[in-house]
Amino acid sequence: MTPADPHTILSHDERRVAEVINPTGTSPICLVCEHASAVIPASLSDLGLAPQHRHSHAVWDIGARDLAVALSNTLNAPLVASRISRLVYDCNRPPSAPDAIPARSEVIDVPGNLGLSDADKAARVADVYAPFRSLLSQTLDGFAFAPTLVTLHSFTPVWHGKRRDVELGLLHDRDDRLAKAMLQHAPETVTTRLNAPYSVTDGVTHTLREHAIARGLHNVMIEVRNDLISDQQGVTRFSDILNDMLSKALTTLAAQAVT
Repeated sequence: MTPADPHTILSHDERRVAEVINPTGTSPICLVCEHASAVIPASLSDLGLAPQHRHSHAVWDIGARDLAVALSNTLNAPLVASRISRLVYDCNRPPSAPDAIPARSEVIDVPGNLGLSDADKAARVADVYAPFRSLLSQTLDGFAFAPTLVTLHSFTPVWHGKRRDVELGLLHDRDDRLAKAMLQHAPETVTTRLNAPYSVTDGVTHTLREHAIARGLHNVMIEVRNDLISDQQGVTRFSDILNDMLSKALTTLAAQAVT
């Protein structure tokens, strides 16, 4: 369906670009999944992607939404999730970032993102990033007390031909307290590392910086290798692992705050 408004990439039915799952959850944790969806608006014709790439890791974080929903249920926590592919606009990037609308992701070309005009880019920001940012901000405002912000992502086991051995990554920006506390409680059965497979130098901590650090909130970005959450068994396993790690880490931080 072609959008009626020439200044938008979205049809009327596509304009709900973000959602809050479990909005009445009582946990003091706000979950976020910026790359939860593989949806590309009809007006963009699949961004010209080759058919074999249409649902690849370039388009979305495979398994991340399922894991986020499972953890939302386990914690009884609100979850803010994107409903548009990160190739349309990456909600974990500011508009100034060159890879907010990437023309290439790893080895995958995105022809529909080549040669965009300033007006094209502005439409993506207005249609996708701004509503997501606003919804997350409103959700954080709705907590009675300062919540903890946790973003959930997945990553591909092979990147530019190199195998990644890390299974669980705990990323941070300027505030490393929660990431380091969670690392102390990581199970020995999971290869867990701090700031892997990405770090702040890769420009991946925008949501933490924009919404958590600016508010003084405890925060962490979680990365799970996507082959480990490709089925329900894996999703349940990592939901349980992360629930345990988060609970113990937050208890540790609370105890430190009163000593």
